[in-house]
Amino acid sequence: MKNKDKNTWKPIRIPFGNAGFTAKKRSRNVFVVDQYKSQLEELFELRHPKSRFLGKNNEEVRNFVEKITKGRIDKHGNWFYFPWSGKLVHYLPERLHQELRTARNQLLITKEEQKKFYGSDVGILGMSVGSHVALTIAMTGGGRNIRLADLDEISGSNLNRIRTGFSDLGINKAISVARQICEINPYAEIDLYQKGVTKQNIAKFISGLAILIEETDNPFIKIKSREIARKMGVPVIMAADNGDGIIVDVERYDLNKKLPLLHGIIGNFLSEDLKEVSAKDLPKIIARMAGADIADIKMLESVTQVGKKIYSWPQLGTAATMCGSVLAYLARRIVLEDKKIKSGRYEVNPDSIFESGYNTKNLKKERLKFLKKIGLD
Repeated sequence: MKNKDKNTWKPIRIPFGNAGFTAKKRSRNVFVVDQYKSQLEELFELRHPKSRFLGKNNEEVRNFVEKITKGRIDKHGNWFYFPWSGKLVHYLPERLHQELRTARNQLLITKEEQKKFYGSDVGILGMSVGSHVALTIAMTGGGRNIRLADLDEISGSNLNRIRTGFSDLGINKAISVARQICEINPYAEIDLYQKGVTKQNIAKFISGLAILIEETDNPFIKIKSREIARKMGVPVIMAADNGDGIIVDVERYDLNKKLPLLHGIIGNFLSEDLKEVSAKDLPKIIARMAGADIADIKMLESVTQVGKKIYSWPQLGTAATMCGSVLAYLARRIVLEDKKIKSGRYEVNPDSIFESGYNTKNLKKERLKFLKKIGLD
């Protein structure tokens, strides 16, 4: 990929019939995907569920396609060109595209819920774990209006937990996610902060959101984002990978603007205080934010070995994927104003479910040893 193309992430909508469209379709360098007729035929089946068992009448299907396209299937829908992949794809109009790709969500998500979820404004800070959240939200039919922020580029060691390939090395993480969302839904309205958020622009990022998903490594931004979200009444959710499990935080500032930041775990610290914290004490604060008191033993052990036996703390793709699923689930429930989702810190631990003889008491004793080493006993 040429350097000038590294920042390309928006698909190009190409009108029917112009010279550019014809040239693109005929170019050997363009891969054309035109499954338009099969999409419409599937849409017929979805609107006529009895055909699953009774069979479908081919004439009825043809009439259905003719009616929707007014007899001009070659001029119906929209073509989008994706410069980063060289693909030219024929999509249904937005309303039909959304109907087709969310049809299998029914009745788990009602049509009214799907419409509200799709139209909500969602913001995600941090595109490692956050990439899984963004893509799962898009996959389940939400996030037409989505804000993504990350200043980092994809490196080789990221690919044990970020769902992309080595061809994306050197690409900004937010751009990589935006590209994948656009291929799922080219009608998405994405606001990209590829230089990350700062003290100067973070309020703009959060303003008007239905929910904020915070997945940054920066402790100042972690707290500053919550200070602003609380003031604006924007709920915040976060998940930290914990071995193969995760630790989830839910802060319903939409229901209560007086909630303590991060459930009071960090005490009276404010974002400005974190600028003055010494490098020696910062790991303790980050560990407390992430949930060291309930962390996996191997995770705690790894913290004591950072800079000695290992370069950084480990993170697994299993946990990152789980973070995406759980936070996308919570985002949908909260965006739909479900008051049953309560503020708090939650542990999602597959070991405790599947591991024979899992013993919480023994783990507490082992955990205490490492907490003392970190200085959090």
